[in-house]
Amino acid sequence: MPDDARAALDAAAPPQPEATGDETDAIVAAAKAMRDRYAPAAAPAAAAKVCLIVDDSRVIRKVSSKIARSLGYVPVEAENGEEALARCKQAMPDLVLTDWNMPEMDGIEFVSKLRAIPTPKEPVVVFCTSNGEAKDIHAGISAGADDYIVKPFDEAALKAKLEKLGRG
Repeated sequence: MPDDARAALDAAAPPQPEATGDETDAIVAAAKAMRDRYAPAAAPAAAAKVCLIVDDSRVIRKVSSKIARSLGYVPVEAENGEEALARCKQAMPDLVLTDWNMPEMDGIEFVSKLRAIPTPKEPVVVFCTSNGEAKDIHAGISAGADDYIVKPFDEAALKAKLEKLGRG
């Protein structure tokens, strides 16, 4: 607004008394309420970390889910490689714990197909299996797994593996 127009408005308006301390507080409170009313919404909370547990044994899935929860993950279960692959295509998890010996699609085939899915967010994959020979471990890592743990395992062993991978 030009200075001459502002001066004309100021001259036409009745003089306003200065606000007292209490009035200032009230004005500040009202101004903050208005500001907060029209402030942009807070940023959404960070998405939860998801752990996909792939095992044909319901008991193993439940035990692994409990461990994953204790480590701060939201567990999602699949009972075979085909189901797990479908879940990964819907939403890629942060972590995959997979068995090797399963019906429909075994762990090796699942991990190979998982690694072929184009994704900006590669999950960490850990084989959790009773196949513990050196040749099996080499085959699992060659298929695309990041690490390998032999069953039976406990929470401390899995946590140590995940911490080593930066996911504990």
